[in-house]
Amino acid sequence: MELREYLPIVILAVLSLAFAVLSLLVSSLVRPSRPTPAKLAPYECGIEPERLPKGERFSVKFYVVAMLFIIFDIETIFLFPWAVGFRQLGLFGLVEMAIFIALVFVAYVYVWKAGGLDWVDARRGRRAEVEARTTAPEERELLHAG
Repeated sequence: MELREYLPIVILAVLSLAFAVLSLLVSSLVRPSRPTPAKLAPYECGIEPERLPKGERFSVKFYVVAMLFIIFDIETIFLFPWAVGFRQLGLFGLVEMAIFIALVFVAYVYVWKAGGLDWVDARRGRRAEVEARTTAPEERELLHAG
């Protein structure tokens, strides 16, 4: 194959990159720039945005559940090409997909039993749930004392 055969692809890539850069440049030059506090504030569906107190962060459990969701979501995407070619794959394809689904199911059960899908740490138990719902400092002190 010669490099000339790739010339249309290179031209298309250069044109699309030039269009993107030029569009951003022109829009930044033409748009009005009148910042106000209301325009600079983050928009959260009409709800006043709340900032976490300094030093408070999201739990790692939140990110673990999000990553697990993405992993299982990607695994289910593999079902679509299999479903399209199901008739051509025959019994071999059916057995292979059964093995794949079984492995995904085993991984799901493992994560579930390990507590990866629990929002509240099971080791902390009921006391932590009650404490999380309690807002008064006096009640928290009573829980810690008892």
